[in-house]
Amino acid sequence: MKNKGCLSAGTLGIALLVILGLLLVWGVPKYNNLVKQEQNVNTKWSNVETVYQKRANLIPNLERTVKSYAQFEQETLTGVVEARSKATSVTIDPTNMTEADMAKFQAAQGELSGALSRLMAVVEQYPNLKADQQYTNFQREYTAIENSIRAETVTYNGSVQEYNTTIKSFPTNIFANFTNFKEKPLFKAAAGAENAPEVFTE
Repeated sequence: MKNKGCLSAGTLGIALLVILGLLLVWGVPKYNNLVKQEQNVNTKWSNVETVYQKRANLIPNLERTVKSYAQFEQETLTGVVEARSKATSVTIDPTNMTEADMAKFQAAQGELSGALSRLMAVVEQYPNLKADQQYTNFQREYTAIENSIRAETVTYNGSVQEYNTTIKSFPTNIFANFTNFKEKPLFKAAAGAENAPEVFTE
């Protein structure tokens, strides 16, 4: 009886080792793939933040150019400067971002987009400013950056969709929950975001 007990314990131990080995063989590649996809999402989000920062970096030069025209509506310019300050103050930790974080970020960036659109519309009333080389340089860079923003957000959403699909698919979803891989929020396009930014030229 004692030998049988030892044999059972030994068999059980071997069985547990085999199961553990199988779990490792299955789990390690799954884990590494999830890490790879999550890092890809984080990188793509970093690219999104970079192009938005480039847009924000245009504002100081725009402010100096517009201020040189004394009759320009100060309130409109102030709105752009304040919106820029708010937009650059909102940051997201890509390793732990939520829908609420994304909504806050997009709302702040949307305010800056609106403020810039209003300023460019007002510039139409100032032919000399409209024709100013510094202002036309801003228009050109602004259009290029807006196009980059759209491209980078689409790429980000693609990486998120792939990642979210992976962590929701059985049986990876069980492993993902156990290892604390969480769903990432998508970047929701604002109305009209599919259109090229409108710039005003002669």
